[in-house]
Amino acid sequence: MTNTRALAPRNTPVQKRALERRAKILEVTAELLEEVGQDDLTTILVAKRAEISVGTLYHYFPNKYAILYALAEQWLGEIDIALQELEAERVEALSLKKFVDKAVERMLLTYINQRGLLPLVQAMFGVPELKDLDTAHDELIISAMARMFARLEVAERPAELSRLGRAFLEVTHALLLVVVNQNKADGLKTLNDLKYVSLCLLERAKSQF
Repeated sequence: MTNTRALAPRNTPVQKRALERRAKILEVTAELLEEVGQDDLTTILVAKRAEISVGTLYHYFPNKYAILYALAEQWLGEIDIALQELEAERVEALSLKKFVDKAVERMLLTYINQRGLLPLVQAMFGVPELKDLDTAHDELIISAMARMFARLEVAERPAELSRLGRAFLEVTHALLLVVVNQNKADGLKTLNDLKYVSLCLLERAKSQF
């Protein structure tokens, strides 16, 4: 079981300057993830890039995994916002193709906007201290997609809706990570492939409904 107390910030910042400093720490951590990866990331590197002392850094986060935890939580918050926006749409009035286009494009934004995403995702999957966030990420997307698939009348049984939600998650998560790390031309091709595969998944399910 994850010791969330050890990962929690030691002092919740309440003043504007403290909030800005905390945001800066997360920002430079994301930059460093792109440059050195998760394994070589250290609190010393983060503190130096953020132009603060290591002692000041520890005032906000007790170790590098606590910083990664907060960064992952921030990304999950953006995913939650994207899913809420999608669920607020009149989903039932959309064709499957229009829904897939809208869902994939909206989720893509969260991947584009998060710097250092690939090493962050790898850390969420492989680092025990972050494993609960990896699980939360999956459950968040699966449950939201299952609700929208029900509104689209793709399936009816909760187990089948959940299965389709997981399939959608696995395909989109894997390929969106590829898209954001490709050049523009190849990324566009992969994005179109993703939309095609996702549409085929839903059309097949609906034909059997």
